[in-house]
Amino acid sequence: MQAIQFEQAVGSILKRDKRFDPHAYLFLKDALDFTLKRIADGNGGQPRHVSGPELVTGFRDLALEQFGPMGATLMNEWGVRKCGDIGDMVFHLIEEQVFGKQESDCHEDFAGSFDLEDSLRSPFVPKSPLRPTAPAPPTPNPLPITRAAENLKNS
Repeated sequence: MQAIQFEQAVGSILKRDKRFDPHAYLFLKDALDFTLKRIADGNGGQPRHVSGPELVTGFRDLALEQFGPMGATLMNEWGVRKCGDIGDMVFHLIEEQVFGKQESDCHEDFAGSFDLEDSLRSPFVPKSPLRPTAPAPPTPNPLPITRAAENLKNS
């Protein structure tokens, strides 16, 4: 697929649905390539159709790899907040005849995979709570002024 055709398809999609940033569609294309390579590597080099759950997992894994702790923030900024959003983008690209589809493919394949935002944040949350700092040592009680003055006279 040529880049110009893909960009034209995304432009066409954005005319009717502005929920997702154009970068989200470009990232989805990269995630599909990433997932196809992963499948081929595990399948003796043979490519095959990518299922919805496989694509969502590839999308998440590529976001973690490329964006690290900023992945959730960036996806939120691009309008991709849940796995179902990835499915919506996929079906937009299918309507534009950019992505292919099998008869068994449906939106529900994407919806219940996992909590996308949590899966992008959780690898960067500390596993154990931070240790509380030691309490400050108690401050000594000052001598009453009269006793301090008395001590000065006696010295």
